[in-house]
Amino acid sequence: MFAKEGEASFQQTITGSVTSSDGVPLPGVTILVQGTSNGAVTDFEGTFSLEAPSNAILEFSYIGFKTTTIAVDGRSTINVTLEEDLAQLDEVVVVGYGTQKRSDVTGSVSSVPEGRLENLPVTNVTQAIQGTTAGLNITEGSSVPGSTGGIQIRGVNSINANTSPFIVVDGTPFYGSMNDINTRDIKSIEILKDASAVAIYGTRGSNGVILITTKRGVSGKPSINYSVYTGLESISHVLEPRSPDAYVRKYQEYMRARGLEQTGVLLNQAEIDNYNAGITTDWIDAATQAGSIQEHNLSIRGGSEEAKYFVSGSFLDQDGVIKGYSFKKVNLRTNLDVKVTDYLKVGLNAFFANNNTDGGRANLLNASAMSPYSVPYDENGNYLIFPMSPEQLWENPLLGLTTDRTQRDNNLSGTVFAELTPGFVEGLKYRINASYTTNPYHYANYKGRAANDQNGTADIHDSKENNWIIENILTYSKDFGKHHFDLTALYSAQKNEFFESTTRGVGFINDELSYNNIESAQNITASSQSWQSTLLSQMGRLNYSYDSRYLLTLTARRDGYSAFGANTSKYGVFPSVALGWNIHNENFLDGSDKVNQLKLRLSYGETGNQAVGVGQTATTAGTILYPFGGSALIGTYLNGLGNANLNWETTTSLNLGLDFGFLRNRIAGSIEVYRSKTRDILLERSIPVITGSESIWDNLGEMQNTGFELTLNTKNIQSENFTWETSINFSTYTNELLEIYGDGEDDIANRWFIGKPLHAIYDYKMVGIWQQGEDNSQWDPTTQPGDIKFADINGDGVIDPENDRTYLGSSLPDWTGGITNTFSYKNLSMSVFIQTVQGVLKGNPDINYGDEAGRRNTPREVGYWTPENQSNQWPSIGYRNTRGYGYARDASFVRIKDVRLSYRVPSDFTQKYGISDLMFYVAGRNLYTFTDWIGWDPESNQSYRGSGSWTNNYPVVRSISLGMNLSL
Repeated sequence: MFAKEGEASFQQTITGSVTSSDGVPLPGVTILVQGTSNGAVTDFEGTFSLEAPSNAILEFSYIGFKTTTIAVDGRSTINVTLEEDLAQLDEVVVVGYGTQKRSDVTGSVSSVPEGRLENLPVTNVTQAIQGTTAGLNITEGSSVPGSTGGIQIRGVNSINANTSPFIVVDGTPFYGSMNDINTRDIKSIEILKDASAVAIYGTRGSNGVILITTKRGVSGKPSINYSVYTGLESISHVLEPRSPDAYVRKYQEYMRARGLEQTGVLLNQAEIDNYNAGITTDWIDAATQAGSIQEHNLSIRGGSEEAKYFVSGSFLDQDGVIKGYSFKKVNLRTNLDVKVTDYLKVGLNAFFANNNTDGGRANLLNASAMSPYSVPYDENGNYLIFPMSPEQLWENPLLGLTTDRTQRDNNLSGTVFAELTPGFVEGLKYRINASYTTNPYHYANYKGRAANDQNGTADIHDSKENNWIIENILTYSKDFGKHHFDLTALYSAQKNEFFESTTRGVGFINDELSYNNIESAQNITASSQSWQSTLLSQMGRLNYSYDSRYLLTLTARRDGYSAFGANTSKYGVFPSVALGWNIHNENFLDGSDKVNQLKLRLSYGETGNQAVGVGQTATTAGTILYPFGGSALIGTYLNGLGNANLNWETTTSLNLGLDFGFLRNRIAGSIEVYRSKTRDILLERSIPVITGSESIWDNLGEMQNTGFELTLNTKNIQSENFTWETSINFSTYTNELLEIYGDGEDDIANRWFIGKPLHAIYDYKMVGIWQQGEDNSQWDPTTQPGDIKFADINGDGVIDPENDRTYLGSSLPDWTGGITNTFSYKNLSMSVFIQTVQGVLKGNPDINYGDEAGRRNTPREVGYWTPENQSNQWPSIGYRNTRGYGYARDASFVRIKDVRLSYRVPSDFTQKYGISDLMFYVAGRNLYTFTDWIGWDPESNQSYRGSGSWTNNYPVVRSISLGMNLSL
């Protein structure tokens, strides 16, 4: 490793650069002095500097390039050109219970780009990976601080059961919120999509699996990394209410449309008084504010060959764009690896997360409805409860700010592991993981007189979920000539325990003690519940390859779940098989400079969905107080009808994939086609009330998804100072309900139609507006000019719900896509990510608010028909919508999701001050949305669930952030 014994040597500084054969600088190349842990990494310009003996041998290694060794021979400057390793795809990717070379992977596994994890100002993992991977659909829905959005992989596989993917962190099932994982702690994320990839997770794999691997320690001196960003948030699109003048005209038009006599300029006396005084209020402005966000991250990693560590901490503070909404979170993580002996390694993965969403909140729905001729405060500066007095339909949207509210959830998780590599059997390895997670949750709320609760109401809710799991993993790897075998066996046991209690007090003599003295309430009610479940699993997997050309993967997992029905087997077996052919390793492509990667993959297998809640298989009873003989006695009643035959859903899927790389991998990507069929769907079906219950869970029906995915990565320009790279992903799938109850009939009440996708829009078909002079006698004789004209589907001259409602479409998208362009010029870099969702049909509540009998404001963008302006799009302001038409509209959009401009300070400047890397950036998120949707945002979940809801139409927000990454 060094020069011959006796040869003189001395310590010296060696500098140089590393480039590809095209002359492009290579950042991130590892340079190691052979035989030591001393080394360096090239900077953004491909340069390096390190101390080494004059007779040392340096080893240069970089993913995608062949490792090269260079003898120093007393030189102080060494410039190296690395040769690309195009034939051997040695990049290692994480798969379930292990890792594989990407060239050996037979399943559908996609990796999230690393830049999305390190260099974006986001509050959780879902925001970082949204739109980055074909087949991965993340709906933001709401920008409520602390919300995480919904995740689906390859569509919807169930009706009532959970359709979210299974999350695994560092090889251990994850229980908690995606807020609990700090994106800066993540090394890699893999998305497992087909049966071959996810079957090893058995009854939890049918919705796909997300594997998250966090950073670990490295040998060498401690490396300190600090990152910070701060930003401002604003509503990306404001659905403005009508102006004061337009609001007055609307009321006048309403009275005329209804043929009513207008006795005043407005309906309510408080409005008339403010109109006469010229007093108006911008209620959207009153309920919103400029949002702010900041996050600090600090991590330290280092160690020796025997002990390596990674320690990190982060703090995020966010104030939302609607007054009162806030989110604070703290994340702490420790990863430790200790090499006890040559054959034994032990380690620890531990993290703590605290999420805090305290505080009362303003109500945006009420703010958008309030008359502009109303005010929030009385003459003493107190909130008016009914600003449109005597109107009591709409409360002051600021009343929620007076609510005393605490909401906090924590996640404390730890995993210890030991890895034994006995020397007597080469390639054999045993690992045991033991993990424990506890999730305590606390919610307390008090609503008093200032919030229009004259009695005072206090609610306290506490819950805790504990999970432990022990996994025994045995692996064996062996090569026999051109044959390679990789065997994995698993035996694991898991237990989940849950307890919650709720207490409500009503009737307090004052509001001073809030929920802190709930026993002083006049009426107190309490409830509690607990449950536990266990899971016992065995798994076996064989990976075989011949000459790195022909690949085979066989997998089988057996799961036993305690919550399954007593009359069925609690165990299920989920097998899969996958084949792969590395065509680029065949002789006829050997040495090709045009085809660098070409792999064909085929997989088939079964996965399950164990989304059976504890107690759903057993009939349960509740208790109630009833009067008897002048006393209150406790009686019981049927609380829920169980099904002892209840079992898991089973999804069978077939996947065909092609991975490709052309022109020295300047054009690379993959194509996937798949079909999955789910049977024994977990369905909550209605039953006659005479049974004592309204519904029961059952295994019924079949569903099918057929899809296509494309991922394309191109290196458009590569020169010494300028690069341009593009990443494109496209996915489309068709969801089809094949059967429901076994009788071939649709379930119209639940919008389930055989041969159609889920989330169906079933409604009347609007074909225009009835105009003056049109003859409606043979079509819809009860209508009048200005009413909506609906299609007479069966042509009987009567519009009725039985015969004239029809399937209009689905809120599931026809296709989704994303494109990221990254431009780099010397130390400047800019990335632009554009996301699109197309073919979505949704009911639009912002059009459907109606006028509430002239008692609310309506959106400025929503017009209305008048005799002078006979619109064929908008009905009259007096239209009653007695048929309950939902105003289904196209919610497709193209969004400039995020743009980021960064500058990396040159290394010759930073190294003078002991800084290994320093970067500044500015980033924008949700910058602009191109859409025909009328509303706050086409992606928003705009359903309002009553006064108890804390997500009252919280809009999607736009953010502009400044950030810095510093490494020492």
